[in-house]
Order: sequence, then structure tokens, then C-alpha cells
Amino acid sequence: MSASLPPCSTLILAGGRGQRMGGRDKGLLAWQGEPLVAHVQRVVRPLSDDVVISCNRNQDAYGAFADQLVGDAETGFPGPLAGVIAGLGAARHAWVVVLACDAPRIDRALIEDLLALAVAHDSVAMVRQGGYWQPMFSVLPQRVLPVLEQAWQAGERSLQKALLREPVQGLECAEDDLRLSNFNSPDWLGD
Repeated sequence: MSASLPPCSTLILAGGRGQRMGGRDKGLLAWQGEPLVAHVQRVVRPLSDDVVISCNRNQDAYGAFADQLVGDAETGFPGPLAGVIAGLGAARHAWVVVLACDAPRIDRALIEDLLALAVAHDSVAMVRQGGYWQPMFSVLPQRVLPVLEQAWQAGERSLQKALLREPVQGLECAEDDLRLSNFNSPDWLGD
């Protein structure tokens, strides 16, 4: 970790229903001989002494990859916003890197670039790819938690829309940037 960057927590979102994977828990699906979450955790571990995994099932399996586990406050897999709210509440550092469990090609440089952008502007930083925000690749100041909780209470369920209630810095990435590949179908696991 660059000496100029502050300590951060890392929140890996693994609390989904896995509908596009036939109901299987995406983070635990094998790719290149390891669960997807293991690839993400290996990249973030040198950057953080506080790896938090938001999961709503298979806590024993996820526990091997985390310092802390959190779950959604509501049942029924309410979505990433619920996982981020739970994770921000548990995070030990003022800055929180948010990543999806199914993005095993993420690299340290992208995370450090996002963190540096967030810190420089004292705001949320999020990847923009092809003109679209990618909230599964973001860095949040922990102080946005009340904003996200208020959005939730008002009925918002979109993580992106909730985050855009605050100023957001965009980290532009190419549309074909493989580091941002989400493994959203069983076919991808053969890569």
C-alpha cells in the first residue's frame, strides 16, 4: 500500500441469491481451482487488515476469507445496498473499498487508483466504464452510511442511485478492461 494512502477496510459483497448461477452462491464457485472470493481476497489482503464479507449464507465457508462477516438486516436477499449498509456499519476504517465477490480479475492498481481518487476529493469514488457507473468497484468514506440508510428508509434499493445522492468521482476505465469482468453466468467459469 502506498504510504500516502490511508488504511482502509475492504467490503466484498457476496450476499446475492445467485439467480444467474442457478441459485448457487457465486463467491464460492470455483474458477482456476479456487472459489471466486479467494481471488478477490488475495488481491485485497495486502491492502487491508479489515476484510469484511457481506454474505447471507455459507458463513462457515466465507469465514476463511474474512476478518468479519456481516449479513443483511432484512431477509430475502434485498440487494447490494443492504450489504453495503451492513458492511459500512462494521468497517473499522474511515475508507471502505467495495468489490463484488465475482470479479476475480481485479488488481491492486485499480483499487489504489480508486482509493487515491476518493481521498483526494474526500468523496465517493466509483469506476465509470463506457459512460456507466460501476458501483461494485468503488471506495466509500464510511461517513456516507447515514445517507445510504436514509435512502434505504425512503425505499431506494439501488446502490448506484443511493451513492449518487452524494458527490461521486469517476475513475474512467476502458469498456474492455478485463479487471472489471463480473462472472455472471456459468459459461464464464470456463475462462
